[in-house]
Amino acid sequence: MEYTILGRTNEKVSRISLGTWSYGGVTTAGKSQPVGWAGQDDIDSRAALQKAYEVGINHWDTADVYGDGKSEQIIGTMWDEIPRNDIFIATKVGWDMGPHNHWYHPEYMRVNTERSLKNLNTDCVDLMYLHHCNFGKQEQYFDDAVETIRRFQAEGKARFIGLSDWSSDKVMNFIERADPDVIQPYRNVMDDTYESTGLKNYVEENNLGICFFSPIKHGLLTGKYTTPTTFESGDFRTTIKDFAKQSLIDKIQANKVKLEERFSDHLQPVLHGLVDALLTDAPKGCVLLGQRNVEQVEAAAQLGEALSNEAAGWVKELYKA
Repeated sequence: MEYTILGRTNEKVSRISLGTWSYGGVTTAGKSQPVGWAGQDDIDSRAALQKAYEVGINHWDTADVYGDGKSEQIIGTMWDEIPRNDIFIATKVGWDMGPHNHWYHPEYMRVNTERSLKNLNTDCVDLMYLHHCNFGKQEQYFDDAVETIRRFQAEGKARFIGLSDWSSDKVMNFIERADPDVIQPYRNVMDDTYESTGLKNYVEENNLGICFFSPIKHGLLTGKYTTPTTFESGDFRTTIKDFAKQSLIDKIQANKVKLEERFSDHLQPVLHGLVDALLTDAPKGCVLLGQRNVEQVEAAAQLGEALSNEAAGWVKELYKA
């Protein structure tokens, strides 16, 4: 397993981090918004966590909203078999607004944080993210959100603070004022604004930790899907229109063959191309990869060695529109 120092946290973490979003199963937020994953088995989840520990994947990522806490709870059952201090745990707050009119109401942020600690069976998480950068009209909840999460840090509930969002532009809008230790932006070889938005330069200049999420676009980029696919109600992927585009699916299938040919000497040629290309211009970064079972953990354990500049450029060129 390859490791990196996560920016100014000075923590040594695996370059391939374990994403546990799917461990929560199907979930809806509010009245009907799908925010979960179908087809997950709790036995598989626990076995994957055990295998991740065995192969050296020591950075695990979860959130309060994943299965309404179920993902956190599954992680929290593992400390009889795995030393808690051997794992760098990251969770998030800011998706469940409860009875309030916004996700970042300070009172409910505290309710959810206390619940996360209980779910995870720990007194303190290593990293707590603000889950998104939607801080309301005129950013009215921004100051409260930052002040509240900093208070959690001062109280010993979180060692480090992070900021996440699907939009690197939004992250850039708040990054200086929020002053997070770690950034978690959306990035894959098809959807890549890490450099163009200025986020790459800011991260490097300020020695921030960086962990990219959705590196294989929810599985779509691997070529697993050969025809348009529909998912169970409550599965987040029902909101991703690309799963229904046959022309894109065909292109991904063709690219899969090219990746297999180019990286044929690697045990995981497709994942190596897709995931490790993201590490080339982020020499101290890590990639958050969902791993639903032992087989996927074993595949992830083969990754984490950055591609050459030439190889990474070749991969990214395949997925340009």
